[in-house]
Amino acid sequence: MPFITPVPDFTGKCPLFGIVLGNTMLSTVPGISGAGPTPEKTVLTPILDSELIAYGRITSRKSRPNTPTGCPTPAVITRAMMDLCGEVPVFINAGLVHRPLVPCYDVYGEPGGDPRLGDAVGAPESLWKKGEVIGKHLSRCSDTLILGECVPGGTTTALCVLRGLGYPARVSSSFVANPLALKEEVCHAVIEKLPPACAIDPMAVIRYGGDPMMPVAAGIASAYRGHLLLAGGTQMLAVVALLKAAGMPLPDVVTTVYVRDDSSANFTEIAQQIGCRAYYIDPGFGELGHVGLARYCIGEVKEGIGAGGAMLYAYINGHSDAEIRQKILQIAGSYA
Repeated sequence: MPFITPVPDFTGKCPLFGIVLGNTMLSTVPGISGAGPTPEKTVLTPILDSELIAYGRITSRKSRPNTPTGCPTPAVITRAMMDLCGEVPVFINAGLVHRPLVPCYDVYGEPGGDPRLGDAVGAPESLWKKGEVIGKHLSRCSDTLILGECVPGGTTTALCVLRGLGYPARVSSSFVANPLALKEEVCHAVIEKLPPACAIDPMAVIRYGGDPMMPVAAGIASAYRGHLLLAGGTQMLAVVALLKAAGMPLPDVVTTVYVRDDSSANFTEIAQQIGCRAYYIDPGFGELGHVGLARYCIGEVKEGIGAGGAMLYAYINGHSDAEIRQKILQIAGSYA
């Protein structure tokens, strides 16, 4: 299998990698998210992942960047690529329970609520506009932006938003066994609350079923004037769908083959229905001789915090697929 499909036809003279951080309280519902050792601790994952990527280690507490099964988290992959390129990403705090410990843009948003109990996002219009301010600024700093996200529980909000916009979406999960029934229960509650005009009102869909990352990322995308790629799976498809509903140009999306090949989801189908171009990264984790990384091939984790986009970022910065795989293996081994 080729490392990237399709082969990129662009390079950036001044590329930039960014990550939007956020929380939704859905991640604390038992069984919805595997992005943390316990449901309650999932709200810490964006904080810990950003520390690992920025500093090469988790500084705020004793924690190892592996799942309980020994699978390296996506933050390990993104860290490896930033280390390979000699970069630190731009972090954006869209709405976190705890204040991040890395330098970042801050839009002073609130964590997303459980959409079954009230509004999921209280002020989506304001967050979108603040994202636009960041997008304009990043346009002056770069000509190519690859923008990832970290929102535990965000595939469930993505399901709510995509369905609310009329797409027959099925979304991925960090679990090997996708908790489909639980996600459908949440989505059903959201769809019942949506007003009749929701299919053409992206702000209503965000308010009732989204998370704070979505309007911030969409605002950045709508104002950015270079070449933009959204790095992530079904969560970033939801952002592209929101942009389409708002009548905005559609950015490309980049994710891993582990999301593309997830039989419980339909990433490729929905990307085609939305009308965005998708790039797929195949890092060949089953061939590296690392038992933990090989678990990606059986459907654990799959993607997160821009890992697929980080590998594409390294590629357009002139690093070969062999260099990329070797660096991931090296960094993953250092956290064993």
